[in-house]
Amino acid sequence: MLVRDAMSTLVLTIGPAHTLRQAARLMSARRIGAAVVHDPDTCGLGIITERDILDAVGAGLDPDAETAATHTTTDVVFASPAWTLEEAAEAMTHGGFRHLIVLDGEGPVGIVSVRDIIRCWAPARRRHAGMVL
Repeated sequence: MLVRDAMSTLVLTIGPAHTLRQAARLMSARRIGAAVVHDPDTCGLGIITERDILDAVGAGLDPDAETAATHTTTDVVFASPAWTLEEAAEAMTHGGFRHLIVLDGEGPVGIVSVRDIIRCWAPARRRHAGMVL
């Protein structure tokens, strides 16, 4: 199975000036765990995750004053829609993260998470083991 089969095509893109509270609200409303941060001044894409926001709030930082730019991961590993789920899982394991931005051509076309991969693998494992769904 390929990344394109598992990825979410709902990609939330925010700017670096969004506050952590704004990012959290947008992510919560869409029930997603990560947002792409696009900074037109640096022409770069980064990612902010629910874990980044949780760490900042847990450290006592003000979610209304802190911006996404300060908490964005910019050293991002990107996936291709043509990667296998094994390749995506290996990249996540090696990098210690739970989300990959999926790029195809001009920009992001999806995000694949550990949860997406498990969702795809679990039914296949049950079928392979002879379990009834």
